[in-house]
Amino acid sequence: QVQLVESGGGLVQAGGSLRLSCAASGSIFSINTMGWYRQAPEKQRELVATITRGGVTNYADSVKGRFTISGDNAKNTVYLQMNSLKPEDTAVYYCNLDQTIVAVRKNYWGQGTQVTVSS
Repeated sequence: QVQLVESGGGLVQAGGSLRLSCAASGSIFSINTMGWYRQAPEKQRELVATITRGGVTNYADSVKGRFTISGDNAKNTVYLQMNSLKPEDTAVYYCNLDQTIVAVRKNYWGQGTQVTVSS
């Protein structure tokens, strides 16, 4: 089994910064992608950023230039540096891991960490 533990959420003022961390443990075989998704109240969960084991990144248009995703393959950990935060960024942020085990792709989710940005 795989466990994902997020940390780093909190309350900040608009224009401030936060750094989220997600550490994966358990039956890690071959990670394809790790990333961050978020869900605001009464809204659908949306992609924020992803990174492959090879370091290829992908960002939602709404966070480009403000957020940076990075990872540590040795520690199976992914980070999300969030700068110039806006009230619209308020949401629960979820860590996601996608890996292949014996040619089968599997997907895992963390429990989420709350990010609140005040005006």
